Amino acid sequence: MSKAETIRTGKLGKKDLRLVKMNGRFFGLADGVRCTEGENADDVWRQLHDDAGKGDPKYFGFDGARNRFLKFFPNGFHSDGYASQERDYKLAAKAKLDATAPLDNATDGKGLGEAVLAVFRATNMLSPFEKTRLQDVLRGPRADDFVQAAARFTLDSSKSNLFAMEQALKTHDSAKWTVVTYLPYLWRPDTHMFLKPEVTKDFATRVGHRLAGDYEARLHLPVYESLLDLVRQTAEELADLRPRDRIDIQSFIWVVGDYREDREGTYT
Repeated sequence: MSKAETIRTGKLGKKDLRLVKMNGRFFGLADGVRCTEGENADDVWRQLHDDAGKGDPKYFGFDGARNRFLKFFPNGFHSDGYASQERDYKLAAKAKLDATAPLDNATDGKGLGEAVLAVFRATNMLSPFEKTRLQDVLRGPRADDFVQAAARFTLDSSKSNLFAMEQALKTHDSAKWTVVTYLPYLWRPDTHMFLKPEVTKDFATRVGHRLAGDYEARLHLPVYESLLDLVRQTAEELADLRPRDRIDIQSFIWVVGDYREDREGTYT
């Protein structure tokens, strides 16, 4: 029998997670206790997070998330109340972005900073403090660098394009997930996702997804890849509710995590 080799470690809440390889198979351990095994390392690692997440006191799974969402919007994504509260203003911001800074022009365009700033101001998805700092970026000498990098990241979600955004933003303390994911999410809501850290981490904990442990404040590409996996899984779980795009998925995450019980049943 060969010796067990640890090939990946991580944390989920207070739990220590470990992936080991032995005799050609992979084993997932939470706090030293074997939870899952299989022949594919990535599959075992995902399953380990799912199994470990179910032990968190905040966990209620996708069924719990769905039930909570439907308490606030009993007719789901396709109700008038949902559209007016959660979808329409994001579509309006997208239309503004497409009209004033279209993606094809933004990859190498210049002088788009003011138009992009207006799009950031068109929603409440960033805090007032984030918008204030971002104003300095988009009216400063690195405005074109940021807008071009954001457009290129939308077309190619590479480490180099994420790094280029970070370089353009960091002088004004704006290198945040909310800032770097906002434009790609509006340009291409079929493939990208907006990351609001606290509510999204809370959602990941509640459904047992690995993003709860993968998240880092620094702009590290595997964090975004983990977010997209959470989005993919959420979309699959909600297929019968017919989400149209990731605007609906992001709104679902926000409603599950942020809405309070005194709003229950307000919208139909």
